Amino acid sequence: MREHDSATTGTAIAVNAPAAPATTPGPPLAVPATAARGTLLAALGVASFSLTFPATAWALEGMGAWTVVTLRSVLAAAIAGCCLAVFRVRPPERRHWAGLAVVAAGVVLGFPLLTTLALETSTTSHAAVVVGLLPLTTAVFSAVRTGARPSKAFWAAALAGAAVVIGFTVQQSGGALSTGDLYLFAALLVCAAGYTEGGRLARHLPGWQVIGWALVLALPVTMPGAALALLAEPPHLTGHAVAGLLWLSFGSQFLGLVVWYRGMALIGVSRASQLQLAQPLLTLVWSVLLLGERLPLAAPAAAVAVLVCIAVTQRSGR
Repeated sequence: MREHDSATTGTAIAVNAPAAPATTPGPPLAVPATAARGTLLAALGVASFSLTFPATAWALEGMGAWTVVTLRSVLAAAIAGCCLAVFRVRPPERRHWAGLAVVAAGVVLGFPLLTTLALETSTTSHAAVVVGLLPLTTAVFSAVRTGARPSKAFWAAALAGAAVVIGFTVQQSGGALSTGDLYLFAALLVCAAGYTEGGRLARHLPGWQVIGWALVLALPVTMPGAALALLAEPPHLTGHAVAGLLWLSFGSQFLGLVVWYRGMALIGVSRASQLQLAQPLLTLVWSVLLLGERLPLAAPAAAVAVLVCIAVTQRSGR
């Protein structure tokens, strides 16, 4: 998405109306208030996303990985479907369904599944550092998809960030990538593809409708998947498991994306993406406060290094 893209598409309408008198002062534009509201909404979106990994760890205390992934999507699709029905939103044009399928495969199914499988063996702090590379991965996918030509500084920062993450994972895994690391790197790829396609679709559809229709589109897979998962992985519900699943469904999978897209519409993609730089560090904080994890010194150091690389890409005119 470019900075001038918004969640809605406007149409210019010519109206023959008398011009207002030049001496009539108009009300001042509430630009500061709009910017403050947009920043707050985008920050709430980032905060909700930063809780995704801790919530997943909680949900896994009482449910299997396949149960967590399918149930979170089904519950999120329920609220999305209700919103689409209440606002009487018409189905997207046929030309948009292929893109929505990519969003569903990457954001609704692929990323949640792969990260949940990874968190069965990896800590949330470890996963937060690896997935902190997602903004860079998304930027690379976007450049390939749109044919843009980022600057040399952008590519240098992207390669440096990738080197930091790979070095961190190898060091933490004892000299070789673990199965959990492979899941996380695969999650980066499928999520970046879904984000890129979602950004393209958001030029034509409101952002909340993009994720809403993607969730609905995935229902033929997630509903029977949830039924089979519940039979194969009988849940042992605990307070943590229920709270984690509810947050994943309504916070991370739907409502977080609603406020995130609305914030981007108000302040622009570039300014909103600056807030997302704090997400890996926030996840590290939650992993300590909510899960009691002890952070290795390499985790915050690697997270900060990745953030610096991302900040360089933000200023390099990609």
